[in-house]
Amino acid sequence: MRRRTGVRTRVLLLALLFALLQLANVTGRDTPDTKNYLSYALSLSGEDKRGAAAGAIEHYCASRASSAKRAQSVHVVRFHRADPTARVTAECREREWRNVERRLRAGQTGGHTVPFMPERFMRIFEARPGYPAFLVPFVTVLGVTWGVWTASVLVAAAGGVLVFLILRTLALPVPLALTGQALYYVLPCGAVAMRPMTEGLLMALTLAAVWGCALVSRAAPERRGYWLVAGALALLFTVKHSQALFLGGCLAVAGAAVALRRVRRGEAPGRGVLRLAGAGLCAALATVALARLLHYPSESESLQDLLADHFARPDRERPWPEFFQLQGNFWTEWSRRQLREPLFVAALAAGAWGALRRPAFGAFLIAAAATGILTQAGHPDINIWGGRLIVLAWLLPVVGLPLLLEPVVRGRVAVPAQGQVGRAAPAAN
Repeated sequence: MRRRTGVRTRVLLLALLFALLQLANVTGRDTPDTKNYLSYALSLSGEDKRGAAAGAIEHYCASRASSAKRAQSVHVVRFHRADPTARVTAECREREWRNVERRLRAGQTGGHTVPFMPERFMRIFEARPGYPAFLVPFVTVLGVTWGVWTASVLVAAAGGVLVFLILRTLALPVPLALTGQALYYVLPCGAVAMRPMTEGLLMALTLAAVWGCALVSRAAPERRGYWLVAGALALLFTVKHSQALFLGGCLAVAGAAVALRRVRRGEAPGRGVLRLAGAGLCAALATVALARLLHYPSESESLQDLLADHFARPDRERPWPEFFQLQGNFWTEWSRRQLREPLFVAALAAGAWGALRRPAFGAFLIAAAATGILTQAGHPDINIWGGRLIVLAWLLPVVGLPLLLEPVVRGRVAVPAQGQVGRAAPAAN
């Protein structure tokens, strides 16, 4: 019991250290899309359109001003100039309010979001109530600035804890499980999860599904693993339904691949693997059907949003040929940049190597990471900040690298018996 308490203390201390480091950047993380999610949350908390606009604009403009001040302070020519905070804030407020007032006067008053952009664009965010709903209690109790920051810290810290739980479920020694948690915080996962956007919640829910797969892949499968996978997929639909579609489809493919491999080797496919594949397939089909039923923006609408600069330009007449041409250009340029700085590709390769040491679980981990590639492929825009669309692919090295290091560490660290710390037990391959 004392050992288990000690392990939990180390997990919490690591999460707390990460949280304390985030105090260095309470503001300055916003993107233009943050306004949409925040205005949705403020609307759910009871604010009218102008009240929600005021809260979202103040937070966004404060973030812009904070970033401008920091950038000027280290600019080799402008560092000695006057503090730009007041000027940037005033200009930002004037620009955003002018835009919102114009659209409100034009009758764009529907939905929960404030009309910062054309109605067709805002419909994309209306179909993502999960993250705004998650924000509501935090902004209600703590106010907008500290509420958004606290929500981001908690969801980012939770992602690291989930990595720890996944690795302990796979019977890795505590030091390696803590290493996985730390990797989540220091690799781009942690920084992106702190962004007031959907990605932090997407990664946490995806990791919850991966934890479910780990529980099912054990020598003695746990039924709660199926519930974790199903619950994560259901919640992902509310946060960003494309991720529920991608993850469900990828889990189905992974489960089918594992079952086929076993059958070819003369083994039973395994009920757990088949059930996970079935759950993924059902989730993917249900996502498509429910999105159609709720009249969510279609893939063609998302394509026009991409190619028509968020509907600021006329719709493209032949969007699909243009999209595939852009795909080729994007991945060519992306590959060139990766070859110049190959850390990401090397991390993916090492993570896949480690994951495949546990073939059954590894297939599901690779499937979850592949959703990052699919998300990026759906939005081949090389200028999107910080690789946030592809960030889910970083889950592969976060979990896979500790698996790769396991043979090195296992001989030096005693592994608890089944039923002790984290209920670790050998995984079934």
